[in-house]
Amino acid sequence: MISTLNDIKKGLNVIHNSEPYLVADAKFVRMQAQKPVMQTKLKNLLTGKVIEITYHPSDKVKEANLQRKKVDYLYNDGQKYFFMSTDDFEQFDLPNDIVGDQSKFMKEGDKVDALFFNGNAVSISLPAKVELKVTSAPEGVKGNTAQGKVTKPVELETGVTIQAPLFIKDDDVIRVNTEDGTYSERV
Repeated sequence: MISTLNDIKKGLNVIHNSEPYLVADAKFVRMQAQKPVMQTKLKNLLTGKVIEITYHPSDKVKEANLQRKKVDYLYNDGQKYFFMSTDDFEQFDLPNDIVGDQSKFMKEGDKVDALFFNGNAVSISLPAKVELKVTSAPEGVKGNTAQGKVTKPVELETGVTIQAPLFIKDDDVIRVNTEDGTYSERV
């Protein structure tokens, strides 16, 4: 059991109504003439829905027992994403709404972490940074730097477009931050 006011933090996995949730946000709130509370936003790892829960000092929360495995991303059929465990070569799939925006930074053959709850895959998480090839990088427009615009839109091999510095060219390999989709560095 977790003492909510002291131990619950963003990124923690907890059980609420017998389902696993990820703590997406946690704020300690102390108001006059009231006991302090912990206001949280919990993301359901099975459905992807986000709920808001306020915990009081006497509340206890059970930590979710999740297993993390390295898996290979195989392919996407438009409805689901397919993965294979590197340990036992067992294949499984996750629907589009569970994978979400992470798909923008995944290419076939990438290794990702999968979370399993009661033997079933419930979500994936990408590394903090991934390396992707630039497929389209138009030339920077003369005069852009005078106006403070030192970036340009570039398209990556996964089809996503991000802002990158003017010196990035076609076929460059760049490192991208998967949490916010920003350019990190050229490889």
